[in-house]
Amino acid sequence: MGFSRETNQSVTSDFTLTGLFNHSGPHLALFSLVAAIFTMGLLGNAILIFLIHTDARLHTPMYYLLSQLSLLDVGFPLVTIPKMAADFLQEEGAISFGGCAAQMFFLMLIGVSEGILLSLMSYDRYVAVCHPLHYPVLMRRQVCLLMVGTSWLSGVLVASIQTSITLHFPYCASRTVDHFFCELPALLKLSCVDTSAYELALSISGVLILVLPLSLIATSYSHVLGAVLHMHSTEARHKAFTTCSSHITVVGLFYGAAVFMYMVPGTYHTPQQDNVVSLFYSLITPTLNPLIYSLRNREVQMALVKILFRTGFRSKR
Repeated sequence: MGFSRETNQSVTSDFTLTGLFNHSGPHLALFSLVAAIFTMGLLGNAILIFLIHTDARLHTPMYYLLSQLSLLDVGFPLVTIPKMAADFLQEEGAISFGGCAAQMFFLMLIGVSEGILLSLMSYDRYVAVCHPLHYPVLMRRQVCLLMVGTSWLSGVLVASIQTSITLHFPYCASRTVDHFFCELPALLKLSCVDTSAYELALSISGVLILVLPLSLIATSYSHVLGAVLHMHSTEARHKAFTTCSSHITVVGLFYGAAVFMYMVPGTYHTPQQDNVVSLFYSLITPTLNPLIYSLRNREVQMALVKILFRTGFRSKR
């Protein structure tokens, strides 16, 4: 009965997040930088979604999938950065059990969905480069909707299972989470029961969730690379290489951080390293994604110029 009461008590208790910054001069500057990157990331992804929605030339499967990526990249920082900023400004780090559960659920949903979406985007590039004549059939609207639905539903399924299991452990030790948001590995360290079996299962599922999409990406781009090298047209080769290298850059940034957090055992990295890597994939990567795609993509650049020209023309009238 005593253990039951203790478990119930842990369910109703708040957690405390340690945060990223204190109020020293250098940390204030870093906090301002994070706030600026956060704003820039939201604007960049919102502009990209708007351009893809409004410009008819961008109503293609590749850009539809890219708009979904930008939507996920809006969600990533929104789940973590406003709470971190509020804690910093109010000089407290309390988060309710429900708030912690919500953070964990949405971060896992977005992370898994983005990982699967990136692998499906690599398949889109494979079809476009290697089977261009069959592209309208292989990447028809129904297929695109199925891809997006699969990525979102996979995220919901994995997030529901992992969050419910993690939050059923009793947290009867210190409830100070050595992180700036409720991330699953950081929370497991606070449990007062042995979670090694679950952590092993988590690592195995992490391998499946990360390695299977990575295998599809590697297979797709090995075929793409072979096709690009055999192209006779220099212009076609350059366009294919530019588009695919942008995608590979995004994949590398996202999966590099994810592999470090969920496939490298916790004993090999410190809480400080976890904070830096988590900040990277929850803020830096979502901010870089629209820049990587828009700066290296002529069609997006032209769509932006067109919108700016229209806006300028209307303001003059």
